[in-house]
Amino acid sequence: MNKHMMQQAQKLQAQLLKAQEELANLTVEASSGGGAVTVTMNGQQQILSVKISPEVVNPEDVDMLEDMVLSAVKEAQVMAQDAAAKKMGGLTGGLKIPGLM
Repeated sequence: MNKHMMQQAQKLQAQLLKAQEELANLTVEASSGGGAVTVTMNGQQQILSVKISPEVVNPEDVDMLEDMVLSAVKEAQVMAQDAAAKKMGGLTGGLKIPGLM
């Protein structure tokens, strides 16, 4: 590998590390049930918090609450994946590199 290619590879690696740090600091928030359940997730798809309004906690209908939590988590995950794809896609030229996205 020539010197120029090595410099380009090092530059790309530094940019990818910076983008990963930015994704760790990026947050997305999704809700379901008209805001009854809210999930906050970072750009690396780690759940940071789950908030549930007390009025939707009904021991008679746990299934509905479970569905709302699942729905909010799925929506937050899609939002985080989209954010990661936008940030990393510009650096990798659209290539999907395992472990990065």
